[in-house]
Amino acid sequence: MSGVYGFFFQVYPYVCFVVFIVGSLIRFDQAQYSWKSDSSQLLRSGLLRWGSNLFHVSILFLFFGHLIGLFTPHSVYGHFMSAAQKQMLAVTAGGIAGFFCFIGLSMLLYRRLFDPRIRYTSHVTDIAVLVVLWVQLVFGLITLPYSYQHADGSVMVILADWAQRIVTLRPVDASLLATLPWPFLIHIVLGMTIFLLFPFSRLVHVWSGFASVAYLFRPQQIVRSRRLNVPAGHDLPNQRLPVIDRPHAR
Repeated sequence: MSGVYGFFFQVYPYVCFVVFIVGSLIRFDQAQYSWKSDSSQLLRSGLLRWGSNLFHVSILFLFFGHLIGLFTPHSVYGHFMSAAQKQMLAVTAGGIAGFFCFIGLSMLLYRRLFDPRIRYTSHVTDIAVLVVLWVQLVFGLITLPYSYQHADGSVMVILADWAQRIVTLRPVDASLLATLPWPFLIHIVLGMTIFLLFPFSRLVHVWSGFASVAYLFRPQQIVRSRRLNVPAGHDLPNQRLPVIDRPHAR
């Protein structure tokens, strides 16, 4: 059993990370026309509006919440917040966001599975990714009662220490993670698996979503009129434009 824990919590994270980065680069280079989310809004927009908005807003909150919660050293937030308070904050905020995300994702999955038109045009990976995300979210919600029972913040400390050791290439004690309740372990493995599946699914459009932030800082666009050299914003004079004779085709 120790070998299983060693693989999933010492080796598997780096396998997923390498596939995530290299696979994304290869797909962008070799298959740019597939770099999209394949929206099905034109086929049926009924549940899509509510489901998509609930899912995307909530999943972004959960993603950055996990990112900040796991990779922020205790020395940074320890001056104004204890590990127990941080864990309770994560349980409360994550629980609310997870609840709304569950509703939105369930709507999207139901639409994808039970709408004949959308099901017919869906790829296997489209359904597989939604199922994996749904299961991952369910296990994330299951961990909330366990986190509440360990209100001393010990769970948060163990998970954060493991994540920070992984990204800084320091040795990891996998046996320490084995002391956590089983929903946490499945939640961690599924989370890493999502990164493993990332380059082979529509999830690659997330890269474009983050890249679109640069749109906010783009240079100002200058528009000039091409009609009679009139500057932009000025009215044209009340006159007819000259007619250009064109030779008749022979």
